[in-house]
Amino acid sequence: MASIACIPSVPAPGDAAELRARARGALLGLAVGDALGAPAENMKPSEIRARWGRITGYVAEHPAGTDDTEYAIFSGLLLARHGSALTPAHVETAWHEWIADRDEGPFRGAGFSERGTLENLRRGLAAPISAQHRHAWSDGLAMRAAPFGVFAPGRPAEAARLVAIDGSVSHDGEGIYGGQAVAAGVAAAMAGAQPIAVVAAALAVVPDDSWTARCLRRAVTVAHRGERAVRSAVVIGGYPWTDLAPEAVALAFGAYAAADGDFEQSVLTAVNMGRDADTTAAVAGALAGATRGVSAIPKAWTTPIGPVRGRCLPAMAGYHVLDVADLLTPWAAAHGEEPGPTDFVLAGDGTEAPA
Repeated sequence: MASIACIPSVPAPGDAAELRARARGALLGLAVGDALGAPAENMKPSEIRARWGRITGYVAEHPAGTDDTEYAIFSGLLLARHGSALTPAHVETAWHEWIADRDEGPFRGAGFSERGTLENLRRGLAAPISAQHRHAWSDGLAMRAAPFGVFAPGRPAEAARLVAIDGSVSHDGEGIYGGQAVAAGVAAAMAGAQPIAVVAAALAVVPDDSWTARCLRRAVTVAHRGERAVRSAVVIGGYPWTDLAPEAVALAFGAYAAADGDFEQSVLTAVNMGRDADTTAAVAGALAGATRGVSAIPKAWTTPIGPVRGRCLPAMAGYHVLDVADLLTPWAAAHGEEPGPTDFVLAGDGTEAPA
């Protein structure tokens, strides 16, 4: 594994307002990317062009996020509850409390990795055995990894450590590495790192010889040549599933690098490459939102983003990503501290409230 000492130093956030703007940019950027990319999920670029030309904004009549946003909120609330004291037992308990032991929404637990995890948990299996299913390499952890970077600005190694704990219930191997790359990248961007340093931070927390690292390096190496080159460098041709963590994470970082961190171009590049477009655009949006701050996200894109509907996770209905961003930042901004396990309690209606 790359030495943690290789993570580039990044400047500390200038003040509480800047930290909050980056946190809100990261999580609102995730939700916007998710909503923009959802209609193009599992499509090829040629199919996208045939239907819409080049996507430059919302193409759905009622744009909304998917399971990507709802699971990111789930992980953000879990992190707000436990902070750096998070353990696999905490994660497993939350999966039971908020998902497995409740009625599921129409998405029925979302993707393959989530379905496999829920089935194992309901059979009484605990982490890490609960992650032993056929899709432990999926991008299901990467899609919910951004809150860990928000929580640990300027500390990519800590973000990577915490997201691996979250992922131990549902993912293994490359699925964990994908989540760690995203969390570390967002953590670096939260502290003001430039895109090249954001990519370096992501690479520093995953094994050099991993599939994730190889795909990520290929993507950013050709990023200057545009989205077609990025896609050609990492997409697994002929493979029927689009949720491979190494591929999705590399496409997202490639889009972000190709746009040099610009929010609009990062997200639109990810969307127009197709494949698992809601996840790749969500990750690219989180990276670019943390880099440029919430003000970089077009108003036309933020306006439709409201509290999530709970279509996948009914327990998350009514939460807004901006509220979660604020939950994860006030301690570092105001006190230089982190929220601990007693700073938030779960209210009777399922919402988080100050202790």
